[in-house]
Amino acid sequence: MAASPARERSTSAGLLSIGQVLARLTPEFPDLTSSKLRFLEVQGIVTPSRTESGYRKFSQADIDRLRLGLTLQRDHYLPLSVIREQLDEAEVRGETAGIVPPPSITPAPRRYRRDELLAAAGAGPQLLNDAISTGVIAAQETYPETTVALLRALVALDRHGIEPRHLRSLRQGAEREVALIESAMSALLRRTDAASRAKAAELAPELAGKIDEVRALFVKEALSALVS
Repeated sequence: MAASPARERSTSAGLLSIGQVLARLTPEFPDLTSSKLRFLEVQGIVTPSRTESGYRKFSQADIDRLRLGLTLQRDHYLPLSVIREQLDEAEVRGETAGIVPPPSITPAPRRYRRDELLAAAGAGPQLLNDAISTGVIAAQETYPETTVALLRALVALDRHGIEPRHLRSLRQGAEREVALIESAMSALLRRTDAASRAKAAELAPELAGKIDEVRALFVKEALSALVS
């Protein structure tokens, strides 16, 4: 039987949706997206509760854990498995909210202003505007190295008449693939024990790799038909 709206509101009081979490954390972590948030859940960095309808709900403790985990990843380049262990240990001690990450021993990754991004990628302003308006690139005040690489690829494709609007489905396809992996691992993701988390962390990239293989084979077959 479906839960009543009133019941779900009462059980979710004080909790945040994915959209609210992103609104709270993206000023600090501009690269955070709903897809990355789901991936961090698969990796055991955060384990939000679920409503009876299956919607994720995040507590303040979840937010603290996410903020610390993202800081460790951004500033210290730690593997997610190590970050998860540190977070779990801190949580047992009740220190997650109060932990201050140690000073970074490596330089912070470079961020690019809009003009710097255009110069580094060799792109014109209109191409970047088109990429942002079609959702291929998310508008930000500063951009990471990955956006430089992406924009360079868009410049190369644009020379052959392939515009950002033609690539919007690729971004949407990536999000659908994450949702497909999430669905396949739903039984594991409902569990909170360490063994299940470890298994999910191992299985997620394996499934993603297999999906990549299938996609590559589809493209190879289509290209063979094109040039034959």
